[in-house]
Amino acid sequence: MNRVVDILGKLGLTLQIGKTAFAAALSWFVAASLLHSQYPYFAAVAAIITVQVTVADSVDKATQRIIGIIGGVLVSMLLGHWFEIGAISIFFIILIGMAIAKALRMNPQIISQVAISSLLVLAFGQMREGYAVERIIETILGSVIAVLINALIVPQNAVPEVERSILTYGNLSAVTLTSLAALLDNIGPGRKTGRSEVDALIKEAEACRKAHALAEQSLKYNPLLTHKRARLNQLTESIIQLESITIQIRGIRRSLADIQLDQHLAQEQVYIEQLKLAMEATAQCISAYAAVTIHASEENIRTLEEAIKVAQAEQARCLDSLHNISSLATLRDIGSILTDLGRIVSETQPQLITTLKAEPVQISEDL
Repeated sequence: MNRVVDILGKLGLTLQIGKTAFAAALSWFVAASLLHSQYPYFAAVAAIITVQVTVADSVDKATQRIIGIIGGVLVSMLLGHWFEIGAISIFFIILIGMAIAKALRMNPQIISQVAISSLLVLAFGQMREGYAVERIIETILGSVIAVLINALIVPQNAVPEVERSILTYGNLSAVTLTSLAALLDNIGPGRKTGRSEVDALIKEAEACRKAHALAEQSLKYNPLLTHKRARLNQLTESIIQLESITIQIRGIRRSLADIQLDQHLAQEQVYIEQLKLAMEATAQCISAYAAVTIHASEENIRTLEEAIKVAQAEQARCLDSLHNISSLATLRDIGSILTDLGRIVSETQPQLITTLKAEPVQISEDL
């Protein structure tokens, strides 16, 4: 089935296009057969415009169109009997209608819809009695049908995309921390600072937040996906944890930049290697935490717990050897790094394991 969907998608026949065509056809049928409308194409047009990616977007689009239609009809009914159809009357009707909508701080799309409706009612309303009312009814009909079709026929579920984004975000966080550990091999002039790696991590955090916002939007006004909201709440907590980890990684980068200037630290190879081990072990906690967030299996939970134990042990060894460092500035910076590493481990503590374990979720195999 998925293969058929992929083939149709490559041909341009996506699910949204299919729902749009069906909504337009059904709106036309209902308007023509049940309402005996002489202008059923207005219902179809409303349906085409209303079908959007998410149900919430469809509701917003339907609301904008209906308000615009009603506003345009009112403007034409109030001013139309003073004008004959022509260039001058069209100019004033559209000018006044859009100005009123703008003064009321309406959405730009509503303002445009007011202008279109004012023009059509002015042009056709004088030739047919009841045209304005029919136009409102048909628009409401097409919009309602489009919203229902979008909500009831394979509604969009963007939660799996959030899971994929979290997994990518968590793994990149681990890779970034590991790459920062490698900076300890470049102490002195001409060193790398790790800024580009951290900037890439920040961009990934933004992408994860965008995926989360789309998922929230996809569940809004969506009765068939109500059960997904609990899962999205769990993922929200994980994103917050990863964002906190990102803050700690940024702090580690700044501390490392200062440490690299210390020529005396270059002689402390034993301590440098121990600090690298602590950073790399902590990085393993991040990737393991992301895996548990997506699938709280017994194996993933055990891997996370073991990674936390190793990281805590490596950090403890670093703390035990701090007395060997004589430079107060270096001691301060290393202490800051160890504090940040400790906070990262705390963020990856499996606070959500009990909840996740109760409802384990496995995302698609294409990850």
